[in-house]
Amino acid sequence: MEGKLINYAGRWWHTIEGERIQCDLCPRNCRLHEGQRGACFVRAMQDQQMVLTTYGRSSGFCIDPIEKKPLNHFYPGSSILSFGTAGCNLTCKFCQNWDISKSQDMDTLMDQAAPAAIAAAALEHGARSVAFTYNDPVIFAEYAMDTADACHAAGVNAVAVTAGYMHLEPAREFYAKMDAANVDLKGFSDEFYTKLCSAHLQPVLDLLCLIRHETSCWLEITTLLIPGKNDGDDELRAMAAWIMRELGPDVPLHFTAFHPDWKLADIPATPASTLSRARKIALEAGLHYVYTGNVHDSKGGTTSCPGCGQPVIVRDWHRILAYQLDAQGRCRHCGTALAGRFSEFHQAFGPIRIPIRIGTANKTAR
Repeated sequence: MEGKLINYAGRWWHTIEGERIQCDLCPRNCRLHEGQRGACFVRAMQDQQMVLTTYGRSSGFCIDPIEKKPLNHFYPGSSILSFGTAGCNLTCKFCQNWDISKSQDMDTLMDQAAPAAIAAAALEHGARSVAFTYNDPVIFAEYAMDTADACHAAGVNAVAVTAGYMHLEPAREFYAKMDAANVDLKGFSDEFYTKLCSAHLQPVLDLLCLIRHETSCWLEITTLLIPGKNDGDDELRAMAAWIMRELGPDVPLHFTAFHPDWKLADIPATPASTLSRARKIALEAGLHYVYTGNVHDSKGGTTSCPGCGQPVIVRDWHRILAYQLDAQGRCRHCGTALAGRFSEFHQAFGPIRIPIRIGTANKTAR
């Protein structure tokens, strides 16, 4: 590695034989020599310790609708300030943000912002939450956790959008600071994870159970369905049955459409019929809230009351067309309380995406 890193002291590592250290943040357990970076590219050994090379540096900031994360049960209709850094600890061949997550060019990180500045920007732009997204916040956990603390001090929520590939000990600290998370459950076979992500399934399942049963963090799950790779009926039934058994019926599940990208450019886009089939399988397994995404599908985007079956939030992609819940998230038709985090609803932020620069003073969100 050329040049001297200007970095932040990292956590979750220990010294091993010789003059190496081992990263204890994720199941990759990267073992590093002086000056060497881990598989994520952003955690490195410098001066006999672990450093995070992306602390305070971002690939950009945007104000998004919360539904874009996707989170359908976490203050629906609100806006969220989204940002990421660079790098990733998985190697997904189907990555939809590969220009950021696969980047090994620090010049990708054009914006700089301290945690307090990000929290202040969220308030300034009217965003209710801040999302760590675009690439995986696991690899910049220290930065994300410090930003979450700053957000909470300002009355802003912290949201993680992640593949969930993290050791449980640091995960307990990390998710204690998160108000909501959307975790990618990329498939339901270890073969899929091994061949397409250079990872394993079980650590992700363990992480999902930890979030659901050991924290107060609101949890939703997303599975990107790739034709011929993870969209078979048997695999979908097994996934839905596991979620029902281990997490319960109230964890929302999003099936989203793949589009050809990165190293799977030869595979066609996911047909809408595949998403509808997957949704039907999951609903039949007993899950209350199952959605389709990356397509215009009002039926698949609508939240129905598990008590009376009436539509209570009607959506088309990231647009809310009708809203029939009270401030506590109770159905206005029958009074059933829906799972999630809700408040008084006035007007949805809408489907727009607004790039911002930290310090820019245009109030754009609600």
